[in-house]
This record gives sequence, structure tokens and C-alpha cells, in this order.
Amino acid sequence: MPAETEPFQHRHPIVKGFLEKRTCSIQYVVADPETKRCAIIDPVLDFEVKSGATATASADELLAYIEQQGYSLEWILDTHPHADHFSAAGYLKDRTGAPTAIGEKVVGVQKLWKAFYNWPDSFPTDGSQWDRLFADGETFKIGNLDVEVMFCPGHTLCSITYLVGDAAFIHDTLFMPDGGTARADFPGGSAKALWHSIQRIMALPDSTRLFTGHDYMPGGRAPQWESTVAQQRRENKHLVSAATEEEFVALREGRDRELPMPKLILNALQVNIRGGRLPKPESNGRRYLKIPLDALPDAPWGD
Repeated sequence: MPAETEPFQHRHPIVKGFLEKRTCSIQYVVADPETKRCAIIDPVLDFEVKSGATATASADELLAYIEQQGYSLEWILDTHPHADHFSAAGYLKDRTGAPTAIGEKVVGVQKLWKAFYNWPDSFPTDGSQWDRLFADGETFKIGNLDVEVMFCPGHTLCSITYLVGDAAFIHDTLFMPDGGTARADFPGGSAKALWHSIQRIMALPDSTRLFTGHDYMPGGRAPQWESTVAQQRRENKHLVSAATEEEFVALREGRDRELPMPKLILNALQVNIRGGRLPKPESNGRRYLKIPLDALPDAPWGD
């Protein structure tokens, strides 16, 4: 592990996870117990695909918790532009004024998906939709807590992990051990890159708490989202059965070929590469999503 990350392990932030049941997404509030300053990580804006209705109940639950605990919100953080839910970063920015942030490689994702949607040149692909873009190894503060940004591509080409004291927010790299690892077949994804990102996470101290971004409750068990490096190394079903890069890439790519695409991917990306902002209202006051037809591979998507 890089020497500069060692002091971070001596701090123990308070972490509260919130399960958004519709998309099985975990939102987090991470707080410094000394200063009661906090950050929100990967907040969800509620969306009903059948009706097109949006709501803010999930994000409002985070704000209610922060108020109840007497916290002060310092950051609204995304780990990557999500393919299965809308980010509530824009809504929370408007409500609180707290700055938003994501990894600097998001500009590559913006350029990629701008082409999918055939958006005009006026759409900026410079990451300006967020207040700050983080580089690999960059550090910042949540209260007195030092936070290190780790570039962890694979699931997307811009995914990052936030290392906050002894807690790492790893989102779509590793799931809980019985869930294995995240898919890497989205545009810009790479199973090989995911393998190297996972190895970087596995190089953290054994006791590091790992907080994943989704839990699909294999076998119908209760939701879980916290593990440790030691537990993942010992029990993760994909890491145990695929001990080398070659084996992992074969496993992950084979598995990905069998998975349907997320139901919301074409809806969500056009919101999330805008920093969690919905499209602007048109002349009738309504907002519209744009769905490109036949833009992605056609099999196997399923229901």
C-alpha cells in the first residue's frame, strides 16, 4: 500500500448506508465523529420507468438523517455515472449548496455517451457539471478526515473509490462475497481493468471496511453492504474461483455475455453525465428523455 495512505487508516468514520430498494442501490452518509461534518456518496433520485415520474424521497431521507444527527454536509460525491439509477447530486446541490464531485475521467464518459445521444456541440464534455473533478491519488477533507481518491476503472472508464479513514467506498468493483464482482461490459468498460482495480483494493489493510454500491441479495438473504478486505480475499466467489488475471477476465466476460442490460441505462446515463441534472424543460414546460434506438448490442437483454 502506498505510504501516504497509512495515516488514513488510523481514523474511523461513521458510515450509514441507505438501501434504495427499487434499484438495489446503496447510498451512504460518511461522517467525521469529531467535527460532525459529512459527505453523501452516490445519492439516488427516484424514477419510475413505466410512468416517467421522478421523486426525491430517497435523497430527502439522507437529508433528514443528516439533520437528525446534527451533521453539516460538506460534499456530494459520485463514484461514477450510474447506469441503473438517476443521481440525486443535482437536487442535493440545489437544496444544500454543498459542492459536487466525481473522478476526472468522467469527461471520457461524457464524450462517449454524447455521441450515443447525438447531442449538440453546446453540451459541454469537460466535467463542468460538477464542482470538482478528482485525479487519482488526490486528497481532500471531510471535517478532520483525510480522503484519498483511488482510480478504479473497469466497470466504467472513470470509476473511483473514496478511501476515508479505514472505510473504502468501492461501488461497482466488488459486491458482497456471495455476489462476486461487478460487470465490465458497458461502453468503456474492461474486465482486465476491473481486475487491476480489484487488486488495488485488495492491497489495502485487511481490516479496511469495504462499502459496496449494490446488493442483489443472493438466495433471498437480507441486504448487506459492508465487508472487509480480508473477508473479500477469503470468500469472494469470483476471486476465489479466478485467482489470476487471465482466469478472471474469462470468468467476467463469460458472465457478462449472459447478463441483460440494466433497464434504465439509456435513461440514466443522459441524466448522470449531466451531474444528476434532468434535461431542461421544453416549450410546454415538460422535460423529455431521449432514447437512441439500436445503439447498443442487441442480445441478451431480457425483460
